[in-house]
Amino acid sequence: MTELEEQRQKYLHMTTSPVRPLVRRLFVPTVITMLITSVYNLVDTFFVGRLGSSATGAVGAIFSVMAVIQAMGFGFGHGAGNYVSRKLGEQDVEEAQRMATVGMGSSFLTGLLVMVLGLALLSPLVSLLGVTPTIRPYAEEYLRFILLGAPFFGASLTMNNLLRLQGNAQFAMVGITLGAVLNACLDPLLIFGLDMGIRGAGLSTLVSQVVSFAVLLAGNERSDAVKLRPAAFRPSRRRYLAIVQGGMPSVGRQGTRCLGIVVLNHAMKIFGDEVYAALTIVIRLANLLFAVAIGIGQGFQPVCGFNFGARLHGRVLQAYHYTQRLAVALMVVLCAVLFGFAPQVVSWFTEDGYVVEVATVALRWQCVAIPFMSYANIVSMFFQNINHFRKAFLIAIGRDGLFFLPAVVLLPRVAGLAGLVLAQPVADGLTFLTALALVIPTLRHLQRGANEAGRERR
Repeated sequence: MTELEEQRQKYLHMTTSPVRPLVRRLFVPTVITMLITSVYNLVDTFFVGRLGSSATGAVGAIFSVMAVIQAMGFGFGHGAGNYVSRKLGEQDVEEAQRMATVGMGSSFLTGLLVMVLGLALLSPLVSLLGVTPTIRPYAEEYLRFILLGAPFFGASLTMNNLLRLQGNAQFAMVGITLGAVLNACLDPLLIFGLDMGIRGAGLSTLVSQVVSFAVLLAGNERSDAVKLRPAAFRPSRRRYLAIVQGGMPSVGRQGTRCLGIVVLNHAMKIFGDEVYAALTIVIRLANLLFAVAIGIGQGFQPVCGFNFGARLHGRVLQAYHYTQRLAVALMVVLCAVLFGFAPQVVSWFTEDGYVVEVATVALRWQCVAIPFMSYANIVSMFFQNINHFRKAFLIAIGRDGLFFLPAVVLLPRVAGLAGLVLAQPVADGLTFLTALALVIPTLRHLQRGANEAGRERR
């Protein structure tokens, strides 16, 4: 079968198959992929936690740098991937291939630049992160390996998103899963077996990222996705503008998360290493839970992109409403379970009684907020796929930027540690209200268009 025939079959499948089974089939591998991505950080937190609170705090501090690399990978992946999805819906396969190649190549080159600059400025970069003197040596050791893996980590995320936005999430899942399994196996071997300490955690992460990158490239060749070809690497102002527009919500989300974590690090310094460790554990656990909602939304995105490109607005709305109901209902159930067992779950990562106490309270507040944030996140994804980039960007920067930054600065001054714990849930609630206000008029507009198209067909 030729590439054009493959793409024609995919077009028919994405635009004519029943919507609900199609979304379910696509979100299962994306949920697994997002969970595995979160496990990367949880595995390091679990094993590094055995080295003490300072080492655990270092992993939390370096998460902001990983957020920058993730922003790069997601930005290129979502920007190019959403464009590719719509072009395939328009049946313009040649342009889709060019954009996929430009997005992937540019992501890897940007990762190389981040690696070189980060290693050259390692010491001042660690100072900027706001770590305590006891955390600093651990942070420098761990960060060095994270920077070495930047080109592979960022490009893997780009390739992952390019695959899933074309409806090939199962290949993306395999690449990420193999890397995560390798990371889980290497962590205890290198950290304790070879007595490398936190350097072992860093090296394990680096090796697993390189393996994921290689497997994802192979998966792209074996799938029916558009193929990456050097001859198709044709950067242009128009294509980069499309990447920026489509990727800015993701860059904004990850960029503000990075800034938010840096500000949070500085806010936590006055409370000591134990609070650092507690909130590091909570952030990891909340990200793991939130990954399920993100994965469900990512399963919706290719359905939305293909059908919006094909001007089938009724199918877009059907997929959107089904995805929201499913994601929110599942988040309510999972958050209720985690709320009830919060002390026991936190105890898996630390034996320090004060750390468990602080983390339990913070985690329970996160469980209250996550269903609302899940709704807002899917609204942002929806806007990305239908070319409403400014609305998507506003929601994306709301959680960790517009609302979180003032909250994390002001609330601890008013309420001390309780204010610090409440900063993220407050930001999540305000982001939900913003998303709700923006999406209702858009849904009504699309519904009118779908009704008019239905009348014309009759």
